[in-house]
Amino acid sequence: MRHSPLALWHLLSLDAPTVAALWTWFIARSCGIALPHAAITAMFLAVWMLYAADRLLDSRNSTDLEERHRFHHRHRRLFVRSIALAAIALAALTPELLPQALRIYALLGALLAAWFLLIHTRLAHERRLPKELAVGFFFSAALFVPTITRRPDLRLQLLAPALLFAAVCALNCMYLYAWEHPDSRANANWTTRAATHHLATISTVLLAIALLCVPLRSLASFAFVFAFPWQITTACAASTALLFVLDRLNLSPIHKRAAADLTLLTPLALAPFLK
Repeated sequence: MRHSPLALWHLLSLDAPTVAALWTWFIARSCGIALPHAAITAMFLAVWMLYAADRLLDSRNSTDLEERHRFHHRHRRLFVRSIALAAIALAALTPELLPQALRIYALLGALLAAWFLLIHTRLAHERRLPKELAVGFFFSAALFVPTITRRPDLRLQLLAPALLFAAVCALNCMYLYAWEHPDSRANANWTTRAATHHLATISTVLLAIALLCVPLRSLASFAFVFAFPWQITTACAASTALLFVLDRLNLSPIHKRAAADLTLLTPLALAPFLK
C-alpha cells in the first residue's frame, strides 16, 4: 500500500519529533537564545525514540489499533534497529548538552518511564489513565528545558507560555482521541471523555486566553514585571485556531491525524519576527 508524504511523515513517527525540534528552537529564539545544533538534534532523536517505542508497545498490547500501530507492527524489526541507532547517536550528543539540562531530563525521564510502565500494564487497560493530559505536560516541560537551563532568570517569565503550550498539546491529543473514537469512549479516562465532548468550548476558551496574553504582556511590561515572549503565545493561539478548523474538515483518518501535528508548526510563520 502506497502512502502520501504527509501520511508517511506520520506513520514513520516523524511528526512529533519535527514539532519538538521546531518548538525547542523557536522557544529559545523567542528569548534571544541561539541553541547549538546538538540540543535540537538530541530533542528530535529523543522524541522520535519515545513515540516509536510507544507505538510499538501499543501495537502489541492493544486490540484498538490505528494504522500507525499496524505500520509499526509490520515493520517492527526495522523500527527496533532504528531506535537502537538513534540511542547511540543520542548518547554521542550527550556530552554537548548542558549538565543542568541533563539532570532535569533525567528526572523527566524517570517520571516518563514510570508513566510508560503504568499505561502499558493490564491495570491501565482496565481503567484507562489520562494519557492525553500527561503528554501535554511532559512535551511542554521537555521543550522549555534548553532555554530555561541557559537562562534560569526566565523561569517565571516562561511559566505562563509553558502552561499554555502544554494545554495546546493536550488539546491536540484530545482531538485525536475524539476523531479516532467517534462512537464509544467508554474505555477512556473520565477527563478525556468530558473534554472530548466539549472540544469546541475548550478551544474557544484556550484561544481567548492565548489572545489575551498579548495585552497582558504589555501590561506586565508597563508594571515593570517580566513580560513573556509574545511569539510563543501567538503561535499557541494560531495552533488552537487551526485545530478548531481542522476538526470541521472532511479528511481521511490518517491524513487528519497527520494534519493535527501540522497545526503545531505555526512557529514557521513567526520566524521572521524572532530576535
